[in-house]
Amino acid sequence: MIDKILIANRGEIALRVLRACKEMGIKTVAVHSTADANLKHVLLADESVCIGPPSSTHSYLNIPALIAAAEITDAEAIHPGYGFLSENADFAERVEESGFVFMGPKAETIRLMGDKVSAIRAMKAAGVPTVPGSGGPLGPNDEENKRIAKEIGYPIIIKASGGGGGRGMRVVHTEANLIKSIQLTQSEAGNFFGNPEVYMEKFLENPRHVEIQILADGQGNAIHLGERDCSMQRRHQKVVEEAPAPGVTAEQRAKIGAACVKACIDINYRGAGTFEFLYENGEFYFIEMNTRLQVEHPVTEMVTGIDLVKEQIKIARGEKLSLKQEDIKLTGHAIECRINAENPSKNFMPSPGKIERLHLPGGLGVRWDSHIYTGYSVPPHYDSMIGKLICHGSDRNTAIRRMDSALSELVLVGIDSNIRLQREIMNDLGFCEGGRNIHYLEERLEHLV
Repeated sequence: MIDKILIANRGEIALRVLRACKEMGIKTVAVHSTADANLKHVLLADESVCIGPPSSTHSYLNIPALIAAAEITDAEAIHPGYGFLSENADFAERVEESGFVFMGPKAETIRLMGDKVSAIRAMKAAGVPTVPGSGGPLGPNDEENKRIAKEIGYPIIIKASGGGGGRGMRVVHTEANLIKSIQLTQSEAGNFFGNPEVYMEKFLENPRHVEIQILADGQGNAIHLGERDCSMQRRHQKVVEEAPAPGVTAEQRAKIGAACVKACIDINYRGAGTFEFLYENGEFYFIEMNTRLQVEHPVTEMVTGIDLVKEQIKIARGEKLSLKQEDIKLTGHAIECRINAENPSKNFMPSPGKIERLHLPGGLGVRWDSHIYTGYSVPPHYDSMIGKLICHGSDRNTAIRRMDSALSELVLVGIDSNIRLQREIMNDLGFCEGGRNIHYLEERLEHLV
């Protein structure tokens, strides 16, 4: 049994984990920087420990400080949330070596899936469909790289093996630009990720971003919980997510879900995870696996009725999955809007500051996941997301209309936010029709803000 969990994160996800722990009768330890002493989960936790100054490098990314906080509070496990150290294999390893339970996959699994090249190889071996590509890192032979690109067919995309967050990627349309693009991407990858290795894939011009949520216990049991569509993106950052994905049939869901489940069993995966795909012309192409809880996990919870954080905790306690695939039923439709402290009219400039007034929406099928409150000061040191509004309805149109209504009730005074932009998306004809690709929002932004 695990009786006390240290939450190695901040903001809404830290509060989300705390709520699950409270419902399960588990004590919590909140860690915080000096800038975050008044976070809601810090005020609600059984214990709290200051782990450093505002800079995340010296607080939320400070592995020795986190381990020390777990030691002095007698915590038994550490939940990493998402972001920060959640997909850091070294952190997972240090947690386990220090005698604590890491609430996520094993370090070797994180390393396997964190490297894009090894992840693609593992998925191919498991039968998960992948984008046509080099099948491994590119070597120094320019002529060989030209041959590979020609065989794949232009346009192609060069990607950093250790990349993420939209960095370390470069699209190439002609052979004339290939070698220079490879060199530039290698340099960028080395600077940003400490690993200059890059690989090559076919560039899909009009794909959607569709992902599969899984749960696996590391004991030979795994299930999938359907898919989410995350195609509404700006600069590779998700803005709106929904479940299920418009246009994906039950047969397609079952087929790709079964492939993901098999892959989890093959790599002995443990915990919650997400397989991310590009989806074009009815076909799925694996791009990466996130070995953690996703920001958008609430839409899956809303259509399945399953608490993913509680399932993470049960798995970390060594329990076998209590759910079978036939237990998973998708009911209705759910949409999530990320609420950010930023000004869409001013190139999405971050807007830290004090929240002078906050009025939250309510009603049937409306959920608000956030750590903010009236009088709270949004610090300038972290990600601009300050909340998530999630709405569920009997069908997609009902969920959209409910979201628009909920956004109209959401009042946030004192800082700028993207609430108006989210309302405009909910009333955009293309979005309402569904099935738009990952470039759609970028192309529409000049008309929406």
